[in-house]
Amino acid sequence: MSTVVNEIKKIIPEDKIRLNEPMKLHTSFRIGGPADILLLPTEVSEIRNVVIFCRKHDIPLYVIGNGSNLLIRDKGIRGIVLKISQNFNDIEVKDNFIKAKSGTLVTVLSKTALENHLKGLEFASGIPGTLGGAIAMNAGAYDGEFSKIIEKVTVMDFEGNIRDLIKEELEFDYRWSVFQEKNLIILEALIKLEKGNYDEIKSKMEEYSARRKEKQPLNLPSAGSTFKRPKGHFAGTLIEKAGLKGTRIGDAAVSELHAGFIVNLGNATACDVERLIEYVQKKVYEKFQIWLEPEVKILGEK
Repeated sequence: MSTVVNEIKKIIPEDKIRLNEPMKLHTSFRIGGPADILLLPTEVSEIRNVVIFCRKHDIPLYVIGNGSNLLIRDKGIRGIVLKISQNFNDIEVKDNFIKAKSGTLVTVLSKTALENHLKGLEFASGIPGTLGGAIAMNAGAYDGEFSKIIEKVTVMDFEGNIRDLIKEELEFDYRWSVFQEKNLIILEALIKLEKGNYDEIKSKMEEYSARRKEKQPLNLPSAGSTFKRPKGHFAGTLIEKAGLKGTRIGDAAVSELHAGFIVNLGNATACDVERLIEYVQKKVYEKFQIWLEPEVKILGEK
């Protein structure tokens, strides 16, 4: 371990290295054991150096964003975690295009669009993740999704090669993109919006924000919607109709406000959450013969 750390210090500044880092500090669930090594790059060259280093030394490498759609297991992560979030977040605006690094928070991106009188990102104003995570998941809300606004994405493969992917190559679908089956790191994206009226854009963002506060348990740690929407149904509605609102295992609970969310009541473990996910899946299937697929991503050792 010490040899690996010494080598890493040669390719990324020491102030960007965290050892045995509790991952609960890096997820919106506030759950997760320690990562052996967490790195916070600010430059593309640093990301590339880490990728090449891990490949050369056969070290497991995991890339995360803001951890808003992530459950880290209780024993943590062996290997290196590359966190691409606020540490990697430059934004440029030109005409009706925004070019942004993948660590840019979606909330910041939507505010930037508003400030520049650009419409098309209002739906994303309350999404807590990064641009990279939002593209990978094709995040969406209120009839909007990232597939509708992304023009081009710059990526790096796990050999350190960099290239651009145009929209048609991203294979967008509901909560899906090519990044969920190919090992590619999103570096930046070009977003195409439309000129709009500042007050109208602001009003729509405020409306969506109010609806989120009214319907979602934003006062408790969670990873957002726990399950994908089954075709022709809503996960939260099925869970509620199965009588599961408030169901609790340890400190993990199905939200009383919105059954589509599993929340951390204070000291939930990843094991609590996984057991509750499995219990909800089983009960919903017994009642409706519909199997709920988790939307939250799970990493680490049990």
